[in-house]
Amino acid sequence: MDIRGSVEKLIAADRGGRKVSSLFRPGFLDDALGLLEGSSRVAVVTGFFVPACGAPETDGPGGAVMLGRSLVRSGKETVLCTDRLCLEAVKACSASVGGPVVREAAGVEEILAFRPDLLVFIERLGRAEDGLYYNMRGEDVSATTAPLDGAALSGNGLKVLAVGDGGNEAGMGLFREKLAELLPGYAPCLSVVGADTALPVDVSDWGGYALASLLSLECGEWIGPEDRETGTMLDALISAGAVDGVTRRREPTVDGFPEEEHRHVIRELKELVTFRLRSSGKGLS
Repeated sequence: MDIRGSVEKLIAADRGGRKVSSLFRPGFLDDALGLLEGSSRVAVVTGFFVPACGAPETDGPGGAVMLGRSLVRSGKETVLCTDRLCLEAVKACSASVGGPVVREAAGVEEILAFRPDLLVFIERLGRAEDGLYYNMRGEDVSATTAPLDGAALSGNGLKVLAVGDGGNEAGMGLFREKLAELLPGYAPCLSVVGADTALPVDVSDWGGYALASLLSLECGEWIGPEDRETGTMLDALISAGAVDGVTRRREPTVDGFPEEEHRHVIRELKELVTFRLRSSGKGLS
């Protein structure tokens, strides 16, 4: 099995039983990396607010920060964008590991002001067919969701890459027909916002970690996340008030998975990538 097949098994094995990652197909990672490597200015959009808890969730910022940092390390101008309600948590997460600058965005204009040539959504809600935003419980959360997904609908030819794990995220509209078959009861809540390429994964953070890690292959040295940084980011997120979106508790978990599971994913990613780098004769820092 090639490295991309191994990465797919690691991040899209349907460990959460949501069925969404069953749509992952060979070639998705190549397409995503092609978009990232062909870009020069990238806006990464994240942040999912949980109104029932009055707090943002822990999934999304970690993957966005690590992908953003790897993009910076590979020489690309990168900014993280989120809304006012998620701003402090995302800023704390990024600052804790030396990640990119974080900008507040109330709508499309603030994102496009950066003049990106690539837009990346990681665990960011996308509107449903009725124009509203829904969480995984089918609850309407439009009142606390800034319409940042509109940046993908701006019609200016901007390339869009997305990562999601529930079907309600921006970019997952690419799979809407198939997701409606897999999740018929949830079909009205599925996002209609598509993307040029999207990764349906078990946990959105893992998609961000995978892309951040695989960017190392182009650079010839490891520029991805370290396993200990998951704890650092989670501590920062929790201190800023974030909660697990599944358990709705303020605890060091992401989508119900404990920190050690996320550390395992990163360790495996680094092992796969560094082995490939050594095998190709490229040096490692």
